[in-house]
Amino acid sequence: MCALGAVGVCLALPRRGLTPQVIGAAVAGLAAGVVVLALTLKNPEHRPNVYFYIFAAVALGSAVRVITHPKPVYAALYFILTIIASAGLYLVLSAEFMAFALIIVYAGAILITYLFVIMLASQSASEETDKGEEEYDISAREPIAASVVGFLLLATLTAFAFRGASELPGSVAATSGLDKHPLSVGVVERETLILGDMPRRVEQELRRAGLLQAGDKVVVSEDGAADIDLAGRTIGVIRSGGVTERVEIPSGFMPKNVESVGFNLLRDHPGSIEIAGVVLLMAMLGAVVLSRKQVELDEELKKQQSRRLAGEPGEGGAA
Repeated sequence: MCALGAVGVCLALPRRGLTPQVIGAAVAGLAAGVVVLALTLKNPEHRPNVYFYIFAAVALGSAVRVITHPKPVYAALYFILTIIASAGLYLVLSAEFMAFALIIVYAGAILITYLFVIMLASQSASEETDKGEEEYDISAREPIAASVVGFLLLATLTAFAFRGASELPGSVAATSGLDKHPLSVGVVERETLILGDMPRRVEQELRRAGLLQAGDKVVVSEDGAADIDLAGRTIGVIRSGGVTERVEIPSGFMPKNVESVGFNLLRDHPGSIEIAGVVLLMAMLGAVVLSRKQVELDEELKKQQSRRLAGEPGEGGAA
């Protein structure tokens, strides 16, 4: 199906003369549909909901249009549609932070910068030219090579995804001596560790659930973390009388996706946040510089303006 999709994309890429884009899009869409249908029939108990198919169809269709549309501005707009559809897929996976960050960063910042650059770099049409489009926008330079290389990478990545990179020859021996990353633990253990770093939130949620009374408080260690038992999923609580007991973590008490991502970014990778801010700042400055327009005033208008400021009678009769 990857080979069939490569043929469809190669046919859909823009070229001079007759371009079978409709046929290519149909072939590529058929390949993608067969892949999704085969995966659904192979694992019917793990099939996604209907929103996955809607967002996936929109994302794939708009992504193909990004690389096949002859006008760069329209290609950028289709890219925004791809970003929005991808954000919908993240929402299906309960990754709310990634969904909205994708829209804010890409569709709201980077794509707008791209549009600035595209519109400023595009030549307007004149009497000698038909539409003012460049050759590299009208026709693909190497459609066959681009399709083959792109879908070879896609086939390799899907092999990694379905087979698992850890099962490849040599991967087990190469990674056996490495320490496990904190994110490689189970979901419950990871989220419980995050709860341990939020003792005030734990206390507020326990009071809201009616498990803490007036004068009760959560046991906090010397490093400021709450006393949480990973195995039993219990929290240490000091009652108003000074007695310490264990309280079970209620259902729906675990941290949300946004809280987990926020702790991972701001606690473990603060430097990455600062670098991303600097990159976005430079992109904004670049957009401002590119959008500036130098207004050239006519020399005669400059003379008239200088005469008016000097109080001399100008050509228009002003003193």
